[in-house]
Amino acid sequence: MLDKVVIANRGEIALRILRACKELGIKTVAVHSEVDRDQVHVKLADESVCIGPNPANESYLNIPAIISAAEITDAVGIHPGYGFLAENANFAEQVEKSGFVFIGPKPETINMMGDKISAIKSMQDAGVPCVPGSDGNLSDDPKKNTKLANKIGYPVIIKAAGGGGGRGMRVVHSDAALINAITITKTEAGNFFGNSEVYMEKFLETPRHVEIQVLADNHGNAIHLGERDCSMQRRHQKVIEESPAPGITEKERNKIGKICAEACKRIGYRGAGTFEFLYENGEFYFIEMNTRVQVEHPVTEMVTGIDIIKEQLRIASGLPLSITQDDVKIKGHAIECRINAEDPKSFLPWPGKIDHYHAPGGPGVRVDSHIYSGYTIPPYYDSMIGKLIAYGNDRDEAIGRMRNALHEIVVDGIRTNVPLQKELMEDKAFQIGGTNIHYLEDKLERLAE
Repeated sequence: MLDKVVIANRGEIALRILRACKELGIKTVAVHSEVDRDQVHVKLADESVCIGPNPANESYLNIPAIISAAEITDAVGIHPGYGFLAENANFAEQVEKSGFVFIGPKPETINMMGDKISAIKSMQDAGVPCVPGSDGNLSDDPKKNTKLANKIGYPVIIKAAGGGGGRGMRVVHSDAALINAITITKTEAGNFFGNSEVYMEKFLETPRHVEIQVLADNHGNAIHLGERDCSMQRRHQKVIEESPAPGITEKERNKIGKICAEACKRIGYRGAGTFEFLYENGEFYFIEMNTRVQVEHPVTEMVTGIDIIKEQLRIASGLPLSITQDDVKIKGHAIECRINAEDPKSFLPWPGKIDHYHAPGGPGVRVDSHIYSGYTIPPYYDSMIGKLIAYGNDRDEAIGRMRNALHEIVVDGIRTNVPLQKELMEDKAFQIGGTNIHYLEDKLERLAE
């Protein structure tokens, strides 16, 4: 097992990683910006190192500072968590070149999956079902692109090869709008991602977002842990996640899960990862792979009983997976609500001091959060301040427990999205299950009228 690990992140995921390390007897080093010196994981870690000023590009995105922290503390590995440098192939390469273990996939795998075109190509080669599209970047030939769009069938979506986070994509419904959309998306992609390549896909109009969690080690073993439904989204940002996905049969789960596990073996994947799909009319269509632990990993842990972070640490230590596919059993239902420091109607971030915080409890309730009474939320980072997870023997019980938890949680002094989450738990369509990725935005538009 790794002896000492640098946790190259902040907030709830840093605390989550620290707890897993402690369970495994791994010493921890918390790196932090100046404003984050009072975070819980910094206080609990065996050692801590300030790696720079408050802006992320001067601290949590500062590769030399993070590697230096590992060097001066004699750490062995570096866990990137999610966000920041978690899917940065250059960071992973620099970590390994410096003689440390990167707790994640190989740099070349991150590179391959970070470029959407190469990711789709590798998945097609591995037999993973993909959205019908251009199968590569678009040319500069307007006639060729128009002919392709007609072959695929409108509407189509133009996407940046290096895109993410909902940026660098544009839906097109006709020939008249196509060429301009491609030009604008190329310009946007070059400005945002430093890569102006774009590709075309069929735009599915009412799909759900269903993803498959995988684990793969260095010994040729790869398994899946079932699926999550993350369709409740706003501006491509997930708001609620759950496992298992409503309406997905065990046969469907096993079929697509096996395909994903086999794809991991084919590409030599290492660590935890997620295959993201659009799901419509009983069909799965691959859109991208996240080469890191996901924000929503707790719902999978709740229904399988498998600690995904501990498995990451085992894999990085060179050990085989502690479970086989036959050991994975999906039991009950889990729902996660992301708790954000933001106005529940305008969605503007709401940093500031928390005067009083009370965490909910009761059977099946889990809270992953780094906040406490008196903690000040800084304005420099993502607005998510925690995750509320509720587990039940079935989906109705999970919803009931989540409803109770949302009414129990107290975060005084700032505004949060808890009122919105309460409302969604009472939403009839959500209670039935199976809403598509556009449902929440459509609902919010109606409420704003």
